[in-house]
Amino acid sequence: MTENEISKIVFNCALKVHQYLGPGLLESAYGECLFYELCKSGLKIEKQKPLPLIYEDVKLEVGYRIDIIIENKFIIEVKSVEALNDVHMAQILTYLKLANCKLGFLINFNVLLIKNGIRRVINGTL
Repeated sequence: MTENEISKIVFNCALKVHQYLGPGLLESAYGECLFYELCKSGLKIEKQKPLPLIYEDVKLEVGYRIDIIIENKFIIEVKSVEALNDVHMAQILTYLKLANCKLGFLINFNVLLIKNGIRRVINGTL
């Protein structure tokens, strides 16, 4: 399955979770519900996957964790904040680079319409 096909599934699952819960909850609640919905898709889903940093051939366990990774190629970073900003974009872009993934979503559930809370983030060209 391609990254673009996965992105459609993720969008639909995020929409379902947001329609049910609405804005105003903690990130952890949205992350768990999104994970639950994605698991129903039959794709290989992992949550809170550790992400080591490789520096000069040394593997460093520095505490990075991917919120959700699908098929080892699509990353989801879940937020519930007043507004997404540059540091959130930098975070998911760094995760994409470290995990060698091309595409991910930065999803802020603290919005009235979920389409306004989803940012498609590309690492390189897709």
